[in-house]
Amino acid sequence: MNKPSLQKRDIVIVGLQPWDVDLGSNCKNIALVFSKSNRVLYVNSPLDRKTYLTQGTDEKVRKRIKIVRGQEDGLRKVAHNIWELYPEKIIESINWIRLPWLFDKLNRRNNKTFAGCIERALHKLQFNNIILFNDNDIFRSFHLRELLKSTVSIYYSRDFLLGVDYWSRHGRRLEPKLIAGSDVCVANSSFLARYCKQYNERSYNVGQGCDLSIFIPSDSKQTPSDLKNVTGPVIGYVGALQSIRINIKIIEHIALSRPEWSVVLVGPEDDVFKNSGLHTYKNIFFTGPKELDELPLYIEAFDVCLNPQSLNAVTEGNYPRKIDEYLAMGKPVVATQTEAMQIFANYCYLAINTHDYVELIEKALREDNPELKRVRREFASTHTWENSVAEIYGAILDIQQNKDVSNFEN
Repeated sequence: MNKPSLQKRDIVIVGLQPWDVDLGSNCKNIALVFSKSNRVLYVNSPLDRKTYLTQGTDEKVRKRIKIVRGQEDGLRKVAHNIWELYPEKIIESINWIRLPWLFDKLNRRNNKTFAGCIERALHKLQFNNIILFNDNDIFRSFHLRELLKSTVSIYYSRDFLLGVDYWSRHGRRLEPKLIAGSDVCVANSSFLARYCKQYNERSYNVGQGCDLSIFIPSDSKQTPSDLKNVTGPVIGYVGALQSIRINIKIIEHIALSRPEWSVVLVGPEDDVFKNSGLHTYKNIFFTGPKELDELPLYIEAFDVCLNPQSLNAVTEGNYPRKIDEYLAMGKPVVATQTEAMQIFANYCYLAINTHDYVELIEKALREDNPELKRVRREFASTHTWENSVAEIYGAILDIQQNKDVSNFEN
């Protein structure tokens, strides 16, 4: 059966992750698949006044300031069929405003400024009958559907932002309206799809794609230099160490319960992690952030991989891409049980509470074998961006019966 496809359309992508993001990006991966058969304008978020005034020494902010000052062109081609746009206007920082009516008035003005930048780029590129793909941008892109006169508007939910204070203040009012006003909503987990469906019946779970091309097991046994003196069993985590997502008490419990194990944490730390007591444990090792192409070496060095998530509104529906990366390397995984993790239930060991972790790690160490490694790799290989984007295409095509949309091709 042929997968749904979309051909020769002009797609505008707006969202929270710029093209020059350092970490992995759902939106960039989706854009690359879109561009195989469509033209794509990838719009970075506009520079806001607060960032302009307080972060002017940051290299990426300096680049945006040069564009605002007209010293560089903000539109450039970055790949086949993909153009990147840095908006040439500054928008105002308004999230500190508590009055809903005043925030909404100023937010509409920000949206008009943002839309004007996009319209000028669309004119240069001669984009027509655009599809607007909004990656979780609740505020800056709230009015873009009408301002850009998009043919189809898609809201992509990949994170429950309302669990974060910054987004919840006005997002609790505005995100439901944005979801309801979109032609179609797509989400990367069943939890988020169900959330969107409360406000828009045309909400679909399109799954999560992963670029696993570098996550291939190696027989070389090349150990990273900073792990040379780390003895096993090695229990490891790769990813951002953010206290809102990762449970420090779980890590502490593992280290205390099994002092003969080494717990290795690979990734940047937030302030809570930097100041935590974890740094005092002799069997906990922090490597700091690593380049993407270095991560497979670290995962290869782990005997068991971890995802010790906290249970909260942010994590319950969050799809952890690192699980696919771990499994692609054939590694046993112990993780906190959440709704989003249920699709991994047959391939991971899921902990209900902190005390489950030690028992499940021991079980993972005991049961690991070549056949389980093969099964894990095969499962991870099904989570491709091509499959996820095909589901997005299917969701778009599905609304044709409810809306007169031209130029769709199957």
